[in-house]
Formats: sequence, C-alpha cells, structure tokens
Amino acid sequence: MRAGSSSSPPFQPVPIGRWRLLPPIPPSQPGRRHVAPWLYPSLLIGRKAWPAGLIAFGLAELREWCSAIGRGGVGRRDREGESGSGAAAGGMQVSPQDYQNVPIDIQTGKLLDWLVDRRHCNLKWQSQVLVIREKINAAIQDMPENEEIKQLLAGAYLHYFHCLRIVEILKGTEASTKNLFGRYSSQRMKDWQEIVFLYEKENTYLAELASLLVRSISYEIPSLKKQISRCQQAQQDFARREEECQLGAAELRERFFTSCKQYGITGDNVRQELLALVKDLPSSLSEIGAGASALSEAIELYQACVEFVCESSEELVVPLLRHVGKRGNTTVYEWRTGFQPLRVERPEVEEVPEQPKEDTIDWGDFRLEPTRVDDGAAADGGAQGEEIDWGITLEPGPQDDGIDWGDGESEEAQITVLEAGTEVPEGVASGSDALTLLENSETRSQFIDELMELELFLSQRLVEMEEEADIVAVSQFQLAPAVLQGQTSAHVGSLLATTRALLGQLCTRSMQHLFMILASPRYVDRVSELLRQKLKQAELLLAKKEMMSQKRQEALAEQGALEPKLDRLLEKTKELQKLIEADISKRYSGRPVNLMGVSL
Repeated sequence: MRAGSSSSPPFQPVPIGRWRLLPPIPPSQPGRRHVAPWLYPSLLIGRKAWPAGLIAFGLAELREWCSAIGRGGVGRRDREGESGSGAAAGGMQVSPQDYQNVPIDIQTGKLLDWLVDRRHCNLKWQSQVLVIREKINAAIQDMPENEEIKQLLAGAYLHYFHCLRIVEILKGTEASTKNLFGRYSSQRMKDWQEIVFLYEKENTYLAELASLLVRSISYEIPSLKKQISRCQQAQQDFARREEECQLGAAELRERFFTSCKQYGITGDNVRQELLALVKDLPSSLSEIGAGASALSEAIELYQACVEFVCESSEELVVPLLRHVGKRGNTTVYEWRTGFQPLRVERPEVEEVPEQPKEDTIDWGDFRLEPTRVDDGAAADGGAQGEEIDWGITLEPGPQDDGIDWGDGESEEAQITVLEAGTEVPEGVASGSDALTLLENSETRSQFIDELMELELFLSQRLVEMEEEADIVAVSQFQLAPAVLQGQTSAHVGSLLATTRALLGQLCTRSMQHLFMILASPRYVDRVSELLRQKLKQAELLLAKKEMMSQKRQEALAEQGALEPKLDRLLEKTKELQKLIEADISKRYSGRPVNLMGVSL
C-alpha cells in the first residue's frame, strides 16, 4: 500500500537529524487544498541529508509535494532565509494572489551567499568574471564613434547592463552587417554578444552586480564619507588655529607698541629712534636741572628743620641738589672744583654699526688656485720658492747685525711715573669730568637719592601737619624758626608734588633705558633686537595663519572634489540595488524584493 492513502494510519512526525517531517494532508479529501509535508531545517548550508521519511511516500505524493513548494503552498522562511507572511510561515492556506505580495527581505551583506546557496549563481563565478573582463578590455579597443558609447566607456566599471546597452547601440551602427538569418558579421557585434552570453551563463552577471553592491555599501561609500568627515574636521581645526595665530600676532604687536610707548618711540625704526633719543638726552637733562631750581624753598625748609632738631648743625643737606638748583646741570668738573671749565673735552661715544639682518660671512674675493705638484722634490722647491710676504722687515743692529738682548753695556732704562691728572691742563674738563651731573652715573644716583630724601621729609612733615596737633608737638615747635611755623599743609603739599614730579621725570622707564644706552652703546642693539623679536614672532604667527588658511582651502577643495564622487557613487549604488531587486523578483514570480541594510 502506498503511504499517504486514505486507509493508511496517520503518519507521525519522524525526527531525522535536524529535520522534522510532518504528516501530509491526503489529496483525496474533497474541498481541501493539498499541502506538502512541513519541513523545519535548522541548518541548510552544507547539509545534503535527504529526509528518509520521504521514501515512504509514493511518486505521486512526492510530485505533489514538490509542486506545492513551487506554488508557494509551504512557508519557507527558515529554509529560504526570507521573511514571508505570517500565514505562510504558520502553514495556513494562502491564496496565490496574496502570496505574490509577500516581500522577500535579504540582508545586503549576505546577498552573495544568498545567491550562491540558492543556486542562482555558481560558486566559482569570479574565475568566469575574469575571463569576461579580459574580453571586455579587448572589445573596447575597437568601438564606433558614438557619444553614448563614449559616456558608457568613461564610467568607472562596465557591468552586464552596460554591455546590453552597447549591444543595442551596435544593432543600429552595425545594421549593415546583418544577414538573412538575423546574425551579424561584424566582429564588434560578435564580441559583445559573446560577452553578454558569458554574463548570462550561470547568472554570472548577478553575482558580479551583488559583489559591486556589497563593495560599494561596505567599503567605498563609508570610505568617502570618512574622508569628507576628515576634511570637515580639518577645516574646523585649521580655522581654529588660524584664529589663534591671528590673536597671538595681534597680542605680540600690541606688546611691541606698548614697549615702544614706554621707550618713547613710535617703533618704525627702533634703533635710529633710540639713538635719536640719546642725542636729545642732554637737553632733557638740562630741563630737569632747570626744574630743580623750584625746590630751593623746600631745601631751605628741610635745612631749617634739620638745624632746629639737631641744634644748629652746620652741615648742608642735599648739597648736590642745592648745586643743581642754583647752577643747573653743570659738569662734574665744576661740581668737584667749584669753577667752570675753560674747555670741555667730552669722551667720544662709541658708534656701534648696525648689525646685518642676515648672518652671512663675507669671504671677499679670496681665491685659491691649486698648484700642480709633480713629485716630492718639486713640492719642496715650490714651498721654498713661494714665500708669503708678511710686510715685516728686519734691520740689522749695531752688533753683528743681530738682536740686542741687553747683555752688553748699555744705558739703564728709566721709567718715569707721572701723577694722575698732571697731563691734563688746568681748566680743561675731560673724561668723566666733562660729563654733566645727570649724565654721570655716580652723580646722577646721588641726585636721585637726595631728591628721594627731600621727598620723604616733605611727606612726613605733611603727615605731621595734617594730624591732630598734640600738646608735645605744639610746645616743641613754639621755639621753631619762623620758616617752620609759617608753613601750611597746602603749601607743603605743593612742594611735595613738585619734588615728586621732578623725581618721576628721572625715574621713568624710558629714561632708565636711555641712561643704560648712554652707559653702553651696545645696549641699543639688545633693546632693538628684543623689540624686533616681538615683531618677528608676530610675523611668524601671521605666516602660520596664512599657511593654516591655505591648508583650510586645500581641505575645502578636497571636500568639494569628494562630494561629487560620493553623489555619483550613491546614484550608481541605488541603480544597482534596483537592478538586483528587479532581477531577483523575476525569479520569484514578481514577488517584491527588499535588500536590507542599505542606508544611502
């Protein structure tokens, strides 16, 4: 008796390895559609085991079972890897019209394996593609003049559908070579028809298109997006560094002009401006010396207070300040001797040449001409013959034309020691004595000390006068001279302001640097180099800013070149996706096919 007849007992599920076979529904029952045995494989790839339970069925039932699978009567989500409808997966009866609308979802990353597993494509499709690519490279060497063919050949990669389009174009251009049997005698047409035939053999074109799609989605598109993202990040970094360089350069230039303002120069030519200030320094010091005459009243007040407190001290306070107030900024000679010099011989100021901007060595026109030496003897003779003239001549002495070493009888050498200053005539100021009191560092320091001493006295006296008078102070100053008792706090404050103003003129930063330049002319080069260094740093930052701007433009240009490539690649990928979905859909009776994992 055949298995599956109406009189046979119901067939129980038989576990066979990883397969489970369910009993079929007999086709002899009226009103019910035949459904093939329900097959649940857990692993299909690489498993060739045939269910032994199928041997129990007759040939007719096996044919009906296979036809049911072909019509879609059995849900194949686990067996095919597709997401079918819930009704088909559960073994429910589905009409052919509804089954045509059940989509087939395929993961794009596993598309190639999906095609090979379902035997749509051969496992060794790559070797076939290599043969096809060789034929395509040979065929494109001989192509007719056609604009559309040029556009197709200009593309990055020719695939099956491009070849179909080329064949369609050649049907028009090679129409004269068509014979009565519908064949073409043109070698061009034969080559491309052969290419199309090889593509269609074992669906090699479908595997190649799937490989192109997977490569574009997995590698090329992410790589281009990553490059564009890197360009955008580089543009942000370069813009930030460009702004930092701009701010740094502005800050350095601001510091440069602030320093120049402290020195009292504009900064156009630092060295020349500083030297010009040094030349104008004597006139400025003369004005300061003339301003010291306004301190005579303050000096007398200080002298009276010292005499009153110290009980008629005969020592004069602030003698140098008193001298400058009376006679002005005289020479040190006049301050030391009390007489004006008849002639002033100022020391010569060392002129320091301006250093070249580029540290280069001037070798002059010194030339070395090699001498040809044939042998050692010739070399010795040449060395003796060509002597260097040093410009030194030796005159013979009285004794045997030799050198007098002092061993003979000669007069004893006498050394005369002159007293210091004897060589300088009276009334002539030379050396440090020719400098003015404020130019000489020692007298200038003494002048500043005396000014500070007078300032401290006036400030202390002002504080005592502004405080509440106590009995001791009142009683103490009852016997003071009239010059002390007649002073008011306002008048003492004005004397203090005059003293501080004169002291401020001497202690400014620019004046201190001018004094240092006066003491050491090379200090001009150090100050100039220090200020020039700030400008150099600012210029370097500006050059770096320009370089960052150029790199940012290069990154922008690279991004502009990559974005059209990405757009074209996305467009081609979408086209490939549609072509593959349409081709697979035709193989499954027009069911919709969705390639999952394609995010474009």
